[in-house]
Amino acid sequence: MTQDQPQVPELLGDGFAPHPQFTLVRHTVVDAPIKETYAAARNLDLTDIHSGLFTTAERLRELPARWRGRRHGPPRQPTRLTVDDLDSGSDWALLGEHPGTEFAVGVAGKFWRPLIAWRRVEPEEFADFAEPGYGKLVITFGVRPYGAHRSLLTIDTRVQLTDPQSWLKFRRYWRVARPFTQAAHTTLLRTISQGARERSLAAYSRTD
Repeated sequence: MTQDQPQVPELLGDGFAPHPQFTLVRHTVVDAPIKETYAAARNLDLTDIHSGLFTTAERLRELPARWRGRRHGPPRQPTRLTVDDLDSGSDWALLGEHPGTEFAVGVAGKFWRPLIAWRRVEPEEFADFAEPGYGKLVITFGVRPYGAHRSLLTIDTRVQLTDPQSWLKFRRYWRVARPFTQAAHTTLLRTISQGARERSLAAYSRTD
């Protein structure tokens, strides 16, 4: 007699990029409950992200110049840049969310070019998008309980290419880009962890 296997929820990354050719997954244990850790990730201000090797904020500040006039009028320089800002006015899309545990953002592009050719793909079209000459980038932020008072924070980056030629181009690019992506992950994990601890302390102070 065998016991029933526990039901495991499908990861958002498995839905939007089920067969990635390139992946980078990082974890850290956060000294804060899952509620505060998720809120810190979901409300992260990306203009605060800095790294010695890779400054995510500087890359992301380029995006407002590409914001669509039909949504926002003339390009503007935001003082904050959250996931919702990206989704509402850039080529990046909020692909999906399991509230309280996981959310995913994604974009298509020709990432190997000196000036990346970005392309927005809406969530309902993302999984099936297969136009030759592109890669699909999915970044998932996941939070799970780690004991009674801590959380396990995961950042899962996946790249899925649409044709063999793009795979070859991205493979050459990835050799150079991987260390910078790792540095960005480290900074994201550290920043979210700090924000979660601050939220947890603030919540504790209000109930004390």
